[in-house]
Amino acid sequence: MSTLSHVAEIVRGTWLAQPPPDARGVWGAAIDSRLVRPGEVFVALRGERTDGHRFLPDAKRAGASMAIVEDEAAARGAMPEGFGVLLVESCREALLAMAVDYRSSTLRGVRGVGVTGSCGKTTTTRLIDAVLGAQRSGTASIKSYNNDLGLSLTILGARERDAYLVCEVGSSGPGEIARLAGVLRPDLAVITSIGRAHLQGLGSIEGVVREKASIALGVAAGGQTIATADSPALRALLRDRPDVTWVGVADDADVRVCDIRSSSSGVTFRSGGAEFFTPLLGAHNASNAAMAVEVARRFGLNDAQIAAALANARPAEMRLTPMQVGDVTVLNDAYNANPESMLAAIGALASWPGAQRRVAVLGDMLELGPEGPSAHTEIGAALARVDRLGLGVFIGPAMSGARRALVARRERTPTLFARSMDEETALLVAGQVRAGDVVLLKGSRGMRMERLISALSPSPAGAR
Repeated sequence: MSTLSHVAEIVRGTWLAQPPPDARGVWGAAIDSRLVRPGEVFVALRGERTDGHRFLPDAKRAGASMAIVEDEAAARGAMPEGFGVLLVESCREALLAMAVDYRSSTLRGVRGVGVTGSCGKTTTTRLIDAVLGAQRSGTASIKSYNNDLGLSLTILGARERDAYLVCEVGSSGPGEIARLAGVLRPDLAVITSIGRAHLQGLGSIEGVVREKASIALGVAAGGQTIATADSPALRALLRDRPDVTWVGVADDADVRVCDIRSSSSGVTFRSGGAEFFTPLLGAHNASNAAMAVEVARRFGLNDAQIAAALANARPAEMRLTPMQVGDVTVLNDAYNANPESMLAAIGALASWPGAQRRVAVLGDMLELGPEGPSAHTEIGAALARVDRLGLGVFIGPAMSGARRALVARRERTPTLFARSMDEETALLVAGQVRAGDVVLLKGSRGMRMERLISALSPSPAGAR
Protein backbone atom coordinates (compact mmCIF):
# COMPACT_ATOMS: atom_id res chain seq x y z
CA MET A 1 0.00 0.00 0.00
CA SER A 2 1.88 3.03 -1.23
CA THR A 3 -0.55 5.91 -0.71
CA LEU A 4 -3.08 7.04 1.88
CA SER A 5 -5.69 7.50 -0.83
CA HIS A 6 -5.28 3.84 -1.76
CA VAL A 7 -5.99 2.86 1.85
CA ALA A 8 -9.13 5.02 1.84
CA GLU A 9 -10.32 3.27 -1.29
CA ILE A 10 -9.68 -0.23 0.07
CA VAL A 11 -11.54 0.32 3.36
CA ARG A 12 -14.27 2.52 1.82
CA GLY A 13 -13.63 5.25 4.34
CA THR A 14 -14.46 8.93 4.62
CA TRP A 15 -11.85 11.48 5.66
CA LEU A 16 -12.69 13.21 8.92
CA ALA A 17 -9.39 15.04 8.61
CA GLN A 18 -7.47 15.18 5.35
CA PRO A 19 -3.83 14.13 5.54
CA PRO A 20 -1.26 16.86 4.96
CA PRO A 21 0.04 17.23 1.40
CA ASP A 22 3.47 15.93 2.36
CA ALA A 23 2.14 12.77 4.05
CA ARG A 24 4.36 9.77 3.44
CA GLY A 25 3.28 6.39 2.12
CA VAL A 26 1.82 3.66 4.28
CA TRP A 27 3.79 0.64 5.47
CA GLY A 28 2.08 -1.79 7.85
CA ALA A 29 -0.46 -1.26 10.61
CA ALA A 30 -0.67 -1.16 14.40
CA ILE A 31 -3.50 -1.39 16.92
CA ASP A 32 -1.46 -0.29 19.95
CA SER A 33 -0.24 3.31 19.92
CA ARG A 34 2.76 2.27 22.02
CA LEU A 35 3.92 -0.07 19.26
CA VAL A 36 3.43 2.20 16.26
CA ARG A 37 6.40 2.42 13.91
CA PRO A 38 6.92 5.29 11.44
CA GLY A 39 4.69 4.98 8.39
CA GLU A 40 2.18 2.55 9.89
CA VAL A 41 -1.58 3.05 9.91
CA PHE A 42 -2.96 3.28 13.44
CA VAL A 43 -6.26 1.39 13.68
CA ALA A 44 -8.28 2.64 16.66
CA LEU A 45 -9.92 -0.50 18.01
CA ARG A 46 -12.07 -0.66 21.10
CA GLY A 47 -10.90 -3.21 23.66
CA GLU A 48 -12.30 -4.51 26.91
CA ARG A 49 -10.25 -2.07 28.97
CA THR A 50 -9.52 0.86 26.69
CA ASP A 51 -10.50 2.63 23.47
CA GLY A 52 -7.98 3.28 20.72
CA HIS A 53 -9.76 6.50 19.75
CA ARG A 54 -8.22 8.12 22.84
CA PHE A 55 -4.70 7.60 21.57
CA LEU A 56 -4.68 9.36 18.20
CA PRO A 57 -2.19 12.01 19.44
CA ASP A 58 0.14 9.27 20.73
CA ALA A 59 -0.03 7.47 17.38
CA LYS A 60 0.87 10.64 15.51
CA ARG A 61 3.81 11.33 17.82
CA ALA A 62 5.06 7.80 17.22
CA GLY A 63 5.13 8.43 13.48
CA ALA A 64 1.86 6.90 12.26
CA SER A 65 1.04 7.90 8.69
CA MET A 66 -2.70 8.13 9.44
CA ALA A 67 -5.44 6.69 11.64
CA ILE A 68 -8.56 4.68 10.96
CA VAL A 69 -11.49 5.18 13.35
CA GLU A 70 -15.09 3.97 13.65
CA ASP A 71 -16.52 6.39 16.25
CA GLU A 72 -16.73 9.89 14.80
CA ALA A 73 -17.58 11.61 18.08
CA ALA A 74 -14.74 9.95 19.98
CA ALA A 75 -12.29 10.66 17.19
CA ARG A 76 -13.18 14.34 16.85
CA GLY A 77 -12.45 14.82 20.53
CA ALA A 78 -8.91 13.48 20.13
CA MET A 79 -7.76 14.38 16.61
CA PRO A 80 -4.37 16.10 16.47
CA GLU A 81 -3.71 18.74 13.83
CA GLY A 82 -2.01 17.78 10.60
CA PHE A 83 -2.98 14.11 10.83
CA GLY A 84 -5.15 12.17 8.40
CA VAL A 85 -8.10 10.44 10.10
CA LEU A 86 -10.32 8.08 8.14
CA LEU A 87 -13.81 7.05 9.32
CA VAL A 88 -15.01 3.50 8.55
CA GLU A 89 -17.94 1.37 9.59
CA SER A 90 -15.73 -1.22 11.32
CA CYS A 91 -12.05 -0.85 12.19
CA ARG A 92 -11.68 -4.60 12.44
CA GLU A 93 -13.07 -5.17 8.97
CA ALA A 94 -10.96 -2.32 7.61
CA LEU A 95 -7.81 -3.95 8.96
CA LEU A 96 -8.80 -7.23 7.33
CA ALA A 97 -9.53 -5.49 4.01
CA MET A 98 -6.06 -3.94 4.01
CA ALA A 99 -4.53 -7.36 4.63
CA VAL A 100 -6.52 -8.95 1.80
CA ASP A 101 -5.41 -6.26 -0.64
CA TYR A 102 -1.77 -6.35 0.44
CA ARG A 103 -1.55 -10.16 0.28
CA SER A 104 -3.12 -10.32 -3.19
CA SER A 105 -1.06 -7.47 -4.65
CA THR A 106 2.30 -6.63 -3.07
CA LEU A 107 2.83 -10.05 -1.46
CA ARG A 108 1.53 -12.21 -4.29
CA GLY A 109 5.05 -13.58 -4.89
CA VAL A 110 5.69 -14.45 -1.22
CA ARG A 111 5.10 -18.08 -0.27
CA GLY A 112 2.59 -18.28 2.54
CA VAL A 113 2.49 -20.95 5.26
CA GLY A 114 -0.61 -21.30 7.44
CA VAL A 115 -0.28 -23.24 10.69
CA THR A 116 -3.28 -24.53 12.63
CA GLY A 117 -4.08 -27.32 15.10
CA SER A 118 -5.39 -27.87 18.60
CA CYS A 119 -1.92 -27.84 20.19
CA GLY A 120 1.48 -26.75 19.03
CA LYS A 121 0.47 -23.96 16.62
CA THR A 122 2.69 -21.30 18.15
CA THR A 123 5.60 -23.67 18.74
CA THR A 124 5.47 -24.98 15.17
CA THR A 125 5.17 -21.47 13.77
CA ARG A 126 8.28 -20.45 15.72
CA LEU A 127 10.17 -23.55 14.59
CA ILE A 128 9.31 -22.97 10.93
CA ASP A 129 10.42 -19.35 11.22
CA ALA A 130 13.64 -20.37 12.99
CA VAL A 131 14.54 -22.90 10.31
CA LEU A 132 13.57 -20.84 7.26
CA GLY A 133 14.94 -17.64 8.77
CA ALA A 134 18.40 -19.15 9.05
CA GLN A 135 18.61 -19.24 5.23
CA ARG A 136 15.89 -16.90 3.93
CA SER A 137 14.29 -13.56 4.78
CA GLY A 138 10.70 -13.70 5.93
CA THR A 139 7.94 -12.76 8.34
CA ALA A 140 6.13 -14.84 10.96
CA SER A 141 3.37 -14.32 13.51
CA ILE A 142 4.54 -12.86 16.80
CA LYS A 143 3.26 -14.11 20.15
CA SER A 144 0.03 -16.06 19.43
CA TYR A 145 -1.42 -13.69 16.84
CA ASN A 146 -3.82 -16.20 15.32
CA ASN A 147 -7.20 -14.49 15.00
CA ASP A 148 -8.30 -12.04 12.30
CA LEU A 149 -6.48 -9.15 14.00
CA GLY A 150 -3.25 -11.09 14.44
CA LEU A 151 -3.33 -12.50 10.93
CA SER A 152 -3.94 -9.05 9.44
CA LEU A 153 -1.11 -7.46 11.42
CA THR A 154 1.29 -10.25 10.43
CA ILE A 155 0.46 -9.93 6.75
CA LEU A 156 0.71 -6.14 6.84
CA GLY A 157 4.10 -6.41 8.54
CA ALA A 158 5.58 -8.51 5.71
CA ARG A 159 7.62 -7.17 2.80
CA GLU A 160 7.61 -7.85 -0.93
CA ARG A 161 11.19 -9.13 -0.78
CA ASP A 162 10.30 -11.83 1.80
CA ALA A 163 10.75 -15.45 0.78
CA TYR A 164 8.14 -16.67 3.25
CA LEU A 165 5.18 -15.54 5.35
CA VAL A 166 4.28 -17.88 8.24
CA CYS A 167 0.95 -17.22 9.95
CA GLU A 168 -0.62 -19.00 12.89
CA VAL A 169 -4.33 -19.58 12.22
CA GLY A 170 -6.64 -20.21 15.16
CA SER A 171 -10.34 -20.66 15.78
CA SER A 172 -12.87 -20.78 18.57
CA GLY A 173 -15.95 -21.19 16.37
CA PRO A 174 -17.00 -22.80 13.06
CA GLY A 175 -15.87 -21.09 9.87
CA GLU A 176 -13.08 -18.95 11.32
CA ILE A 177 -10.20 -20.93 9.84
CA ALA A 178 -11.77 -21.04 6.37
CA ARG A 179 -12.23 -17.28 6.49
CA LEU A 180 -8.66 -16.61 7.58
CA ALA A 181 -7.26 -19.08 5.05
CA GLY A 182 -9.10 -17.12 2.39
CA VAL A 183 -7.17 -14.03 3.47
CA LEU A 184 -3.76 -15.70 3.72
CA ARG A 185 -4.17 -18.04 0.72
CA PRO A 186 -1.37 -20.31 1.95
CA ASP A 187 0.88 -22.16 -0.43
CA LEU A 188 1.52 -24.61 2.40
CA ALA A 189 -0.98 -25.50 5.13
CA VAL A 190 0.18 -27.23 8.32
CA ILE A 191 -2.16 -29.05 10.72
CA THR A 192 -0.18 -29.85 13.85
CA SER A 193 -2.61 -31.83 16.00
CA ILE A 194 -6.22 -32.57 16.73
CA GLY A 195 -7.51 -32.46 20.29
CA ARG A 196 -10.21 -31.28 22.66
CA ALA A 197 -9.80 -27.51 22.35
CA HIS A 198 -12.56 -24.88 22.10
CA LEU A 199 -15.26 -27.54 22.39
CA GLN A 200 -17.60 -24.91 23.76
CA GLY A 201 -17.53 -23.16 20.38
CA LEU A 202 -16.89 -26.10 18.06
CA GLY A 203 -19.28 -28.49 19.79
CA SER A 204 -17.41 -31.80 19.58
CA ILE A 205 -14.15 -33.40 18.52
CA GLU A 206 -15.76 -33.93 15.12
CA GLY A 207 -16.35 -30.19 14.96
CA VAL A 208 -12.70 -29.59 15.82
CA VAL A 209 -11.60 -31.92 13.01
CA ARG A 210 -13.80 -30.17 10.43
CA GLU A 211 -12.62 -26.73 11.51
CA LYS A 212 -8.90 -27.57 11.44
CA ALA A 213 -9.20 -29.46 8.16
CA SER A 214 -10.79 -26.44 6.48
CA ILE A 215 -7.38 -24.77 6.13
CA ALA A 216 -6.57 -27.37 3.46
CA LEU A 217 -9.47 -26.06 1.37
CA GLY A 218 -7.91 -22.59 1.37
CA VAL A 219 -4.55 -23.68 -0.05
CA ALA A 220 -3.58 -21.84 -3.23
CA ALA A 221 -3.59 -23.72 -6.53
CA GLY A 222 -0.63 -26.06 -6.68
CA GLY A 223 -0.06 -25.88 -2.93
CA GLN A 224 0.24 -28.64 -0.36
CA THR A 225 -0.92 -29.59 3.14
CA ILE A 226 1.31 -31.15 5.80
CA ALA A 227 -0.89 -32.75 8.45
CA THR A 228 -0.63 -34.91 11.53
CA ALA A 229 -0.80 -38.60 10.75
CA ASP A 230 -1.87 -39.29 14.32
CA SER A 231 -5.52 -38.27 14.01
CA PRO A 232 -7.63 -41.02 12.39
CA ALA A 233 -10.58 -38.64 12.12
CA LEU A 234 -8.55 -36.04 10.23
CA ARG A 235 -7.13 -38.65 7.91
CA ALA A 236 -10.63 -39.95 7.15
CA LEU A 237 -11.85 -36.46 6.35
CA LEU A 238 -8.94 -35.61 4.02
CA ARG A 239 -8.29 -39.10 2.65
CA ASP A 240 -9.27 -38.16 -0.92
CA ARG A 241 -6.87 -35.21 -1.15
CA PRO A 242 -3.66 -36.14 -3.00
CA ASP A 243 -1.92 -32.93 -1.91
CA VAL A 244 -1.66 -33.99 1.78
CA THR A 245 1.55 -35.34 3.31
CA TRP A 246 0.92 -37.18 6.58
CA VAL A 247 3.59 -36.68 9.27
CA GLY A 248 3.63 -38.34 12.69
CA VAL A 249 4.41 -41.35 14.83
CA ALA A 250 1.78 -43.56 13.15
CA ASP A 251 3.30 -46.60 11.46
CA ASP A 252 1.69 -45.75 8.12
CA ALA A 253 2.62 -42.05 8.09
CA ASP A 254 4.10 -40.76 4.83
CA VAL A 255 6.89 -39.24 6.93
CA ARG A 256 7.32 -41.18 10.15
CA VAL A 257 8.62 -39.55 13.33
CA CYS A 258 10.50 -42.17 15.32
CA ASP A 259 13.41 -42.89 17.68
CA ILE A 260 12.19 -40.07 19.94
CA ARG A 261 14.46 -39.40 22.93
CA SER A 262 13.44 -36.70 25.35
CA SER A 263 15.67 -35.17 28.03
CA SER A 264 16.00 -32.03 30.12
CA SER A 265 17.93 -30.40 27.26
CA GLY A 266 15.42 -31.11 24.51
CA VAL A 267 14.21 -33.82 22.16
CA THR A 268 16.03 -35.90 19.53
CA PHE A 269 14.12 -37.73 16.79
CA ARG A 270 14.34 -39.15 13.30
CA SER A 271 12.10 -37.94 10.47
CA GLY A 272 12.32 -38.77 6.79
CA GLY A 273 15.56 -40.67 7.23
CA ALA A 274 17.51 -37.97 9.10
CA GLU A 275 18.13 -37.26 12.77
CA PHE A 276 17.31 -33.91 14.35
CA PHE A 277 17.53 -32.28 17.77
CA THR A 278 15.68 -29.26 19.11
CA PRO A 279 16.06 -27.76 22.59
CA LEU A 280 12.33 -27.90 23.31
CA LEU A 281 10.99 -30.02 26.15
CA GLY A 282 8.63 -32.93 25.74
CA ALA A 283 8.39 -35.85 23.32
CA HIS A 284 5.36 -34.21 21.69
CA ASN A 285 7.64 -31.51 20.28
CA ALA A 286 9.27 -34.08 18.02
CA SER A 287 6.13 -34.02 15.87
CA ASN A 288 5.99 -30.22 15.91
CA ALA A 289 9.62 -30.04 14.82
CA ALA A 290 9.04 -32.67 12.14
CA MET A 291 6.38 -30.41 10.65
CA ALA A 292 8.95 -27.62 10.45
CA VAL A 293 11.38 -30.03 8.79
CA GLU A 294 8.87 -30.86 6.06
CA VAL A 295 8.08 -27.20 5.42
CA ALA A 296 11.79 -26.38 5.16
CA ARG A 297 12.38 -29.23 2.72
CA ARG A 298 9.70 -27.74 0.47
CA PHE A 299 11.56 -24.44 0.55
CA GLY A 300 14.65 -26.21 -0.75
CA LEU A 301 16.68 -26.44 2.46
CA ASN A 302 18.77 -29.56 2.94
CA ASP A 303 18.73 -31.66 6.10
CA ALA A 304 22.07 -30.33 7.36
CA GLN A 305 20.79 -26.75 7.14
CA ILE A 306 17.55 -27.73 8.85
CA ALA A 307 19.30 -29.63 11.63
CA ALA A 308 21.61 -26.73 12.41
CA ALA A 309 18.71 -24.28 12.65
CA LEU A 310 16.53 -26.59 14.74
CA ALA A 311 19.35 -27.08 17.23
CA ASN A 312 19.38 -23.31 17.84
CA ALA A 313 15.61 -22.83 18.08
CA ARG A 314 14.10 -21.48 21.27
CA PRO A 315 10.68 -22.19 22.80
CA ALA A 316 7.91 -19.63 22.69
CA GLU A 317 7.27 -17.84 25.96
CA MET A 318 5.39 -19.89 28.57
CA ARG A 319 5.32 -23.01 26.39
CA LEU A 320 6.97 -25.64 28.59
CA THR A 321 9.88 -23.27 29.11
CA PRO A 322 12.37 -24.38 31.79
CA MET A 323 13.22 -21.63 34.29
CA GLN A 324 15.48 -21.61 37.30
CA VAL A 325 13.67 -19.56 39.95
CA GLY A 326 15.96 -19.43 42.94
CA ASP A 327 16.52 -23.02 43.98
CA VAL A 328 13.44 -24.34 42.12
CA THR A 329 13.14 -25.55 38.51
CA VAL A 330 9.89 -24.33 36.93
CA LEU A 331 8.49 -25.83 33.74
CA ASN A 332 6.49 -22.80 32.66
CA ASP A 333 3.68 -23.96 30.39
CA ALA A 334 1.19 -21.37 31.62
CA TYR A 335 0.17 -19.78 28.32
CA ASN A 336 -2.81 -22.03 27.63
CA ALA A 337 -4.18 -25.52 28.13
CA ASN A 338 -6.45 -28.20 26.75
CA PRO A 339 -6.55 -31.90 27.69
CA GLU A 340 -3.95 -33.00 25.14
CA SER A 341 -1.44 -30.26 25.95
CA MET A 342 -2.02 -30.83 29.69
CA LEU A 343 -1.28 -34.55 29.32
CA ALA A 344 1.86 -33.76 27.31
CA ALA A 345 3.06 -31.36 30.00
CA ILE A 346 2.43 -33.93 32.73
CA GLY A 347 4.47 -36.38 30.65
CA ALA A 348 7.34 -33.88 30.55
CA LEU A 349 7.17 -33.48 34.33
CA ALA A 350 7.14 -37.25 34.82
CA SER A 351 10.24 -37.73 32.65
CA TRP A 352 12.27 -34.83 34.10
CA PRO A 353 15.53 -36.48 35.23
CA GLY A 354 17.02 -36.14 38.67
CA ALA A 355 14.02 -34.47 40.29
CA GLN A 356 14.12 -34.75 44.08
CA ARG A 357 10.39 -34.04 44.16
CA ARG A 358 7.88 -33.25 41.43
CA VAL A 359 5.14 -30.66 41.95
CA ALA A 360 2.20 -30.05 39.61
CA VAL A 361 0.41 -26.68 39.76
CA LEU A 362 -2.53 -26.98 37.40
CA GLY A 363 -5.27 -24.50 36.50
CA ASP A 364 -8.66 -24.98 34.87
CA MET A 365 -8.86 -25.89 31.20
CA LEU A 366 -11.46 -23.47 29.86
CA GLU A 367 -13.92 -23.61 26.93
CA LEU A 368 -14.41 -27.38 27.05
CA GLY A 369 -18.20 -27.28 27.35
CA PRO A 370 -19.96 -30.46 28.56
CA GLU A 371 -16.74 -32.48 28.31
CA GLY A 372 -15.03 -30.31 30.92
CA PRO A 373 -15.71 -32.47 34.01
CA SER A 374 -14.55 -35.73 32.44
CA ALA A 375 -11.48 -34.07 30.94
CA HIS A 376 -10.40 -32.70 34.31
CA THR A 377 -10.94 -36.11 35.94
CA GLU A 378 -8.70 -37.59 33.24
CA ILE A 379 -5.96 -35.11 34.16
CA GLY A 380 -6.10 -36.10 37.84
CA ALA A 381 -5.83 -39.77 36.91
CA ALA A 382 -2.81 -39.06 34.70
CA LEU A 383 -1.13 -37.09 37.48
CA ALA A 384 -1.56 -40.04 39.83
CA ARG A 385 0.84 -42.03 37.63
CA VAL A 386 3.70 -39.54 38.03
CA ASP A 387 6.57 -40.97 40.05
CA ARG A 388 7.83 -38.91 43.03
CA LEU A 389 4.90 -36.52 42.88
CA GLY A 390 5.27 -34.64 46.16
CA LEU A 391 2.46 -32.11 45.80
CA GLY A 392 -0.54 -31.50 43.58
CA VAL A 393 -1.94 -27.96 43.42
CA PHE A 394 -5.30 -27.44 41.72
CA ILE A 395 -6.53 -23.96 40.79
CA GLY A 396 -10.07 -23.25 39.63
CA PRO A 397 -13.52 -24.82 40.13
CA ALA A 398 -13.10 -27.45 37.41
CA MET A 399 -9.77 -28.61 38.80
CA SER A 400 -11.53 -29.82 41.93
CA GLY A 401 -12.47 -32.85 39.83
CA ALA A 402 -8.83 -33.47 38.98
CA ARG A 403 -7.96 -33.24 42.66
CA ARG A 404 -10.58 -35.82 43.57
CA ALA A 405 -9.29 -38.17 40.87
CA LEU A 406 -5.72 -37.86 42.19
CA VAL A 407 -6.69 -38.38 45.83
CA ALA A 408 -8.80 -41.43 44.91
CA ARG A 409 -5.70 -43.06 43.48
CA ARG A 410 -2.97 -41.61 45.73
CA GLU A 411 -4.60 -40.52 48.94
CA ARG A 412 -1.27 -39.86 50.68
CA THR A 413 -0.08 -37.30 48.13
CA PRO A 414 -0.51 -33.80 49.62
CA THR A 415 -2.80 -31.48 47.66
CA LEU A 416 -3.89 -27.85 47.71
CA PHE A 417 -6.97 -26.32 46.12
CA ALA A 418 -7.92 -22.71 45.43
CA ARG A 419 -10.45 -21.06 43.14
CA SER A 420 -7.95 -18.66 41.57
CA MET A 421 -4.25 -17.89 41.41
CA ASP A 422 -4.47 -14.59 43.26
CA GLU A 423 -1.59 -13.11 45.25
CA GLU A 424 -2.61 -14.86 48.46
CA THR A 425 -2.84 -18.24 46.72
CA ALA A 426 0.50 -17.73 44.98
CA LEU A 427 2.22 -17.05 48.30
CA LEU A 428 0.52 -20.07 49.90
CA VAL A 429 1.68 -22.37 47.10
CA ALA A 430 5.19 -20.90 47.12
CA GLY A 431 5.42 -21.67 50.82
CA GLN A 432 4.84 -25.38 50.09
CA VAL A 433 7.55 -25.61 47.43
CA ARG A 434 10.95 -26.88 48.55
CA ALA A 435 14.49 -26.34 47.33
CA GLY A 436 15.28 -28.75 44.50
CA ASP A 437 11.65 -29.21 43.43
CA VAL A 438 10.66 -29.39 39.76
CA VAL A 439 7.38 -27.49 39.39
CA LEU A 440 5.05 -27.79 36.40
CA LEU A 441 2.94 -24.66 35.87
CA LYS A 442 0.03 -25.24 33.48
CA GLY A 443 -3.44 -23.81 32.88
CA SER A 444 -5.63 -21.89 30.46
CA ARG A 445 -4.69 -18.28 29.72
CA GLY A 446 -7.55 -16.91 31.80
CA MET A 447 -6.20 -18.60 34.93
CA ARG A 448 -3.01 -16.48 34.99
CA MET A 449 -0.96 -19.29 36.46
CA GLU A 450 2.31 -17.41 35.88
CA ARG A 451 1.54 -15.30 38.96
CA LEU A 452 3.18 -18.06 40.97
CA ILE A 453 6.60 -17.24 39.51
CA SER A 454 6.95 -13.88 41.25
CA ALA A 455 5.91 -15.52 44.53
CA LEU A 456 8.62 -18.16 44.07
CA SER A 457 11.30 -15.61 43.20
CA PRO A 458 13.92 -15.04 45.91
CA SER A 459 13.68 -11.83 47.85
CA PRO A 460 16.58 -9.33 47.70
CA ALA A 461 17.86 -10.88 50.88
CA GLY A 462 18.07 -14.21 49.10
CA ALA A 463 15.24 -16.01 50.90
CA ARG A 464 11.66 -16.65 49.88
